[in-house]
Amino acid sequence: MAREVKKKKSTKLIALSSANKAYEFNKPLEKSIKYQGKKVDIKLREDPNGFSYIVWKNKKYMLDVIEKNQNRYTIMINGVWHSFTVETPISLKRRRFLEQQGESSSVVSIEAPMPGKIIDLLVEEGAEVKQGEPIIILEAMKMQNEISSHVTGVVQSISVKKNDSVMKDDVLLYIRKG
Repeated sequence: MAREVKKKKSTKLIALSSANKAYEFNKPLEKSIKYQGKKVDIKLREDPNGFSYIVWKNKKYMLDVIEKNQNRYTIMINGVWHSFTVETPISLKRRRFLEQQGESSSVVSIEAPMPGKIIDLLVEEGAEVKQGEPIIILEAMKMQNEISSHVTGVVQSISVKKNDSVMKDDVLLYIRKG
């Protein structure tokens, strides 16, 4: 007797870091992903108690989803915060197209990815910054997080100072793209 076997459908997705760096992976996350140009075996698991973890190089790393807003995620892995978006190849093309169209606006804001306290400002007004360069240290839940610029340009104005408390999405500074 022949029986039809259904295969798990795999969907290609792309995770974009806060510095807009793309990492391709398949959903469900079972095989390998590309990380820094190399294939890496990584598995996403959930234990019977409902806790999520990542298995990489035969080690478990606890995973906690701090916030999910549409396709934007903030997660904590072993006490370190990571913010990223998840895009399909089509939505990534659309996003990049819209970003190119929006480049007529030469000033962009850098917002707080989570609530916290400003520990240090790594730039001053008028400083040149590169995409991916750390610009602010934000403390959240006793962890210090580097906030990086997602554009290259010149710091136009800084909206916060050391020891200020900020909420998620508060504007930290403005950068004139260049």
